[in-house]
Amino acid sequence: MAHTRTTQPVLTAHAAGLRGCRTCGRANAASATTCRRCGAGLSHVPGLQLVWAWLIAGMVVYVPANVYPMLRTQTMGRTQDNTILGGVFDLVQSGYWLVAFIVFFASIAIPVAKFVVIAYLALAVQWRWPMRGHARHRLYEVVEFIGRWSMIDVFVVAILSALVQFNLAATVAPGIAAVSFALSVAFTMLAAQAFDPRLIWRAAESPMQ
Repeated sequence: MAHTRTTQPVLTAHAAGLRGCRTCGRANAASATTCRRCGAGLSHVPGLQLVWAWLIAGMVVYVPANVYPMLRTQTMGRTQDNTILGGVFDLVQSGYWLVAFIVFFASIAIPVAKFVVIAYLALAVQWRWPMRGHARHRLYEVVEFIGRWSMIDVFVVAILSALVQFNLAATVAPGIAAVSFALSVAFTMLAAQAFDPRLIWRAAESPMQ
């Protein structure tokens, strides 16, 4: 006989009348305004307005970052403007496989993955999708960890320029899309910081049926 697995509501600190400190992790009374252990202020759980605002702004400016030239390559007197993806193809054709992978991973794979994950977390909280175990919180921790290294997306063009300069026959310089790309990275970082992980457990208290 087949058994149907049901998702049970999660007992959270909020449901138990407690408020967790984001600095040291101590559980305090819901009416407390400062942590009894470290003295840090206990803030209320914010909404998703700032998360969506920064995320949409990051996605909007990411479009011109991919449409306009990001790299200007000069090879044997020939100048060519390339978008991010076009620059990856050009590097592959020139034999710079490792550099092409770094550019693709840092400038395309990571930003798109952050867009998708942050949007998923926001929708999961907003629509109170059922959660199995700590999977959603682990996903947030991955995004937070990646966010610490988000600025590598901005500096990847400068790193690429330094690497290619070793070849006297070729030079690479940033294009006009670099500004849009930097803004996209900054807005995405702000969206991740605006997302409070306590929202995940608030949504798990009473998932939608």
